[in-house]
Amino acid sequence: MASIVLSNVDKIYAGGVKAVNGLNLEIRDGEFMVLVGPSGCGKSTALRMIAGLEDISGGEIAIGEKVVNHLPPKDRDIAMVFQNYALYPHMTVAENLAFGLKLRKMPKPEIQKRVNEAAKMLGLEQYLKRKPAALSGGQRQRVAMGRAIVREPQAFLMDEPLSNLDAKLRVSMRASLNQMHERLGVTTVYVTHDQVEAMTLGDRVCVLRDGILQQVDTPQNLFDNPVNLFVAGFMGSPSMNFVTAELVQTDGGAAVAFAGFRLPVPASTFAEKPGLDQYLGRKVILGIRPSDFEDAAAANGHTGAGWARLPVRAEVTEELGSEINVLFLIDAPPVEHKDTVAAKDADEEGEAIPLAGDKSLWTARVNARSHVRPGQQTELVVDTHNLHFFDQGSGLAIGHPANVGR
Repeated sequence: MASIVLSNVDKIYAGGVKAVNGLNLEIRDGEFMVLVGPSGCGKSTALRMIAGLEDISGGEIAIGEKVVNHLPPKDRDIAMVFQNYALYPHMTVAENLAFGLKLRKMPKPEIQKRVNEAAKMLGLEQYLKRKPAALSGGQRQRVAMGRAIVREPQAFLMDEPLSNLDAKLRVSMRASLNQMHERLGVTTVYVTHDQVEAMTLGDRVCVLRDGILQQVDTPQNLFDNPVNLFVAGFMGSPSMNFVTAELVQTDGGAAVAFAGFRLPVPASTFAEKPGLDQYLGRKVILGIRPSDFEDAAAANGHTGAGWARLPVRAEVTEELGSEINVLFLIDAPPVEHKDTVAAKDADEEGEAIPLAGDKSLWTARVNARSHVRPGQQTELVVDTHNLHFFDQGSGLAIGHPANVGR
């Protein structure tokens, strides 16, 4: 096992296109690191540079304290898993698993032992005599994983390995990957564009945009404390709601005003976000996660200190069984900032319904006990302790430790 350290790594293609720009990243020994971001952000390029499949244009890559800039892939002691499985169709599962070890002239008893162990771990024992054509997509992907496991490499590199699977299978394969990492403890670098996958798999997640590292942190910290508008908008599903608002000081304390609403800002927020008080009397970009709303009628006591009420009209409701997404319009134009636009473009679904005039479409995620229906007036409550504030110009999160003094 080994740590992987990228120091000021660049990748410049012909024509001066910079796919990766000054990437500094330390992946700890035994860590499961997920690289996430929209298409073209440089995540797969970074992975391929670690593997040695792409030359680097500048900087240094070290695997296990050994600089590997000029080592060919076969000498880096890593194993890759791709989204297209890359299995040999004429070989059985057992032969596919053993192939790389045979190339290395490993003794037959050791090959057999490793193949059997990997097959047992991945539930492939009854399929060892089958060929890939007789397997389902999930089984083929498990064979591809097994082929990496038998190598016992210093690190696993995985490039969107679950993207060809259907939704239900992806969930079970995520669980298998988690279990596999728990048992093997091998350093793993995993690329995905799916932020739900990133949140559920990674010990830490590295968010990239246009080849530049935005933030690297635990999944929960990325969700709770995004460093800028882009990370805030990209991480979390449904994505964060944004609006241009004014931070005001009233006799009763500070509040944030937008679209005819006025939400109190708790005094504790100013203590937690140093520098926020300097924005009093100024415009900011306010962010509210859908999960920080609740239906007032089903709020179970979420109506005390810190919970503010918003009367709204439900335009669309999405009933998900355990919860309901309530889509509603607020009387304020959508935030047009380069970071929010980039985060929205990354979400292929785009807007759910056409916007009416100069209004913003927001989403609230409420309890399934809510009786809200499309076209109804309803009252939401919002947890004002979890409001996010961003600078209008820079898009940086106000009071985030990484931004203090910037």
